[in-house]
Amino acid sequence: MSDSVNKLAAKMAEDCLELQDALDEPRLFVELGEALGAASQTLEEAFLTEIRIRLAERSGRKFLETRVAQLRAEKGI
Repeated sequence: MSDSVNKLAAKMAEDCLELQDALDEPRLFVELGEALGAASQTLEEAFLTEIRIRLAERSGRKFLETRVAQLRAEKGI
């Protein structure tokens, strides 16, 4: 994939997740992905990859915060 596609997809994913959170619309990215796919399958795939990466990162951070809090409580830190 071209660098421009990746840059556009990354920016679109950031913007989409920001709006999704602000509007409490957890599936907004699905709708946007479908709209992108109608125009460019390449951009749709890149966008959905960027979304998955960001959602996975959020999940990982949440797990880490919870686990660290648990360990600190167990150790009295």
